[in-house]
Amino acid sequence: MNNQDCIFCRIASKDIQANLVEETEHSLAFWDISPRQPIHILVIPKRHHTNILELTNNAPDELVDLMRLGTRIASDKSSGSFRLSFNTGAEAGQTVFHAHGHLTSKTPKDQLA
Repeated sequence: MNNQDCIFCRIASKDIQANLVEETEHSLAFWDISPRQPIHILVIPKRHHTNILELTNNAPDELVDLMRLGTRIASDKSSGSFRLSFNTGAEAGQTVFHAHGHLTSKTPKDQLA
Protein backbone atom coordinates (compact mmCIF):
# COMPACT_ATOMS: atom_id res chain seq x y z
CA MET A 1 0.00 0.00 0.00
CA ASN A 2 2.21 2.81 -1.29
CA ASN A 3 1.32 6.12 -2.87
CA GLN A 4 3.59 7.20 -5.73
CA ASP A 5 2.64 10.85 -5.11
CA CYS A 6 4.08 10.57 -1.58
CA ILE A 7 7.76 11.49 -1.24
CA PHE A 8 8.27 9.15 1.74
CA CYS A 9 6.73 6.23 -0.19
CA ARG A 10 9.17 6.98 -3.01
CA ILE A 11 12.07 7.04 -0.52
CA ALA A 12 10.87 3.75 1.01
CA SER A 13 10.72 2.12 -2.43
CA LYS A 14 14.20 3.55 -3.23
CA ASP A 15 12.87 5.61 -6.17
CA ILE A 16 14.32 8.67 -4.40
CA GLN A 17 17.67 8.48 -2.66
CA ALA A 18 17.98 9.52 0.98
CA ASN A 19 20.87 9.54 3.43
CA LEU A 20 19.93 6.22 5.02
CA VAL A 21 20.68 5.54 8.68
CA GLU A 22 19.14 2.09 9.09
CA GLU A 23 16.19 0.00 7.98
CA THR A 24 14.18 -3.00 9.09
CA GLU A 25 11.58 -5.12 7.34
CA HIS A 26 8.87 -2.54 8.11
CA SER A 27 10.65 0.77 8.80
CA LEU A 28 13.27 3.10 7.38
CA ALA A 29 15.33 5.85 9.03
CA PHE A 30 17.17 8.63 7.20
CA TRP A 31 18.71 12.03 7.95
CA ASP A 32 16.37 15.01 7.61
CA ILE A 33 17.39 17.34 4.76
CA SER A 34 16.55 20.41 6.90
CA PRO A 35 17.81 19.45 10.37
CA ARG A 36 16.72 21.45 13.40
CA GLN A 37 19.16 19.77 15.79
CA PRO A 38 22.62 18.20 15.35
CA ILE A 39 20.78 14.87 15.21
CA HIS A 40 17.57 15.02 13.17
CA ILE A 41 16.55 11.67 11.71
CA LEU A 42 13.17 10.75 10.24
CA VAL A 43 11.76 7.31 11.03
CA ILE A 44 8.99 6.11 8.70
CA PRO A 45 6.96 2.98 8.08
CA LYS A 46 7.72 1.55 4.63
CA ARG A 47 4.01 1.18 3.89
CA HIS A 48 1.92 4.31 3.49
CA HIS A 49 -0.09 5.40 6.53
CA THR A 50 -1.23 9.01 6.56
CA ASN A 51 -0.30 9.70 10.18
CA ILE A 52 0.62 8.06 13.49
CA LEU A 53 -3.06 7.61 14.42
CA GLU A 54 -3.71 5.63 11.25
CA LEU A 55 -0.53 3.59 11.76
CA THR A 56 -1.51 2.82 15.38
CA ASN A 57 -5.04 1.76 14.46
CA ASN A 58 -4.22 -0.23 11.31
CA ALA A 59 -0.74 -1.67 11.75
CA PRO A 60 0.33 -1.98 15.40
CA ASP A 61 3.18 -4.37 14.51
CA GLU A 62 4.62 -1.78 12.13
CA LEU A 63 4.27 0.87 14.85
CA VAL A 64 6.24 -1.26 17.32
CA ASP A 65 8.92 -1.86 14.68
CA LEU A 66 9.16 1.89 13.96
CA MET A 67 9.46 2.75 17.66
CA ARG A 68 12.11 0.08 18.24
CA LEU A 69 14.12 1.36 15.28
CA GLY A 70 13.85 4.97 16.46
CA THR A 71 14.88 4.24 20.02
CA ARG A 72 17.74 1.96 18.93
CA ILE A 73 19.13 4.72 16.69
CA ALA A 74 18.67 7.26 19.49
CA SER A 75 20.63 5.02 21.84
CA ASP A 76 23.40 4.60 19.25
CA LYS A 77 23.69 8.22 18.12
CA SER A 78 22.63 10.48 20.99
CA SER A 79 23.96 11.27 24.43
CA GLY A 80 20.92 9.53 25.89
CA SER A 81 18.71 12.61 25.78
CA PHE A 82 16.50 12.68 22.71
CA ARG A 83 13.02 13.42 21.42
CA LEU A 84 10.94 11.21 19.15
CA SER A 85 7.91 13.23 18.08
CA PHE A 86 5.03 12.80 15.63
CA ASN A 87 2.86 15.53 14.14
CA THR A 88 -0.66 14.50 13.12
CA GLY A 89 -2.58 16.86 10.87
CA ALA A 90 -1.74 20.20 9.30
CA GLU A 91 -2.70 22.16 12.41
CA ALA A 92 -0.11 20.17 14.39
CA GLY A 93 2.59 20.95 11.83
CA GLN A 94 2.46 17.80 9.69
CA THR A 95 3.65 18.73 6.18
CA VAL A 96 4.28 15.28 4.68
CA PHE A 97 1.18 13.14 5.05
CA HIS A 98 2.96 9.83 5.58
CA ALA A 99 3.40 8.79 9.22
CA HIS A 100 6.87 9.72 10.43
CA GLY A 101 8.70 10.42 13.62
CA HIS A 102 11.32 13.12 14.12
CA LEU A 103 14.21 11.79 16.18
CA THR A 104 16.13 14.81 17.46
CA SER A 105 18.93 15.40 19.93
CA LYS A 106 21.24 18.30 20.71
CA THR A 107 24.23 16.17 21.72
CA PRO A 108 25.60 13.38 19.53
CA LYS A 109 27.15 10.50 21.47
CA ASP A 110 30.57 11.14 19.89
CA GLN A 111 30.63 14.68 21.38
CA LEU A 112 30.42 13.54 25.00
CA ALA A 113 33.41 14.42 27.15
